[in-house]
Amino acid sequence: MKPSERNEITNKELKETLTDTALGIMVQGEDYEELAGTTVTFGYLFDIDNHGLEAMFKIITDKTTAYFAAQGEKLMRLNFNDELFESTIETFLSLHE
Repeated sequence: MKPSERNEITNKELKETLTDTALGIMVQGEDYEELAGTTVTFGYLFDIDNHGLEAMFKIITDKTTAYFAAQGEKLMRLNFNDELFESTIETFLSLHE
């Protein structure tokens, strides 16, 4: 039986928590000078029973674009580019429709 999953892409509080955690991983002076104007784009955000979160998002700062994935209780910074980000999102969403 397939685990139950909920699409949480509209969950503002959850997205803010993930973004704040990711910003804590980023380094001032290296990844950004200041956070004004920073944007965040979520590709997907699911809560899967007996697994936890599955999310992929990017943070665009004044110096870089940083890519992140959440899996279960872990948040990881990815060595991605936009093409890989978009294709990974497309693949994930096609498997979770």
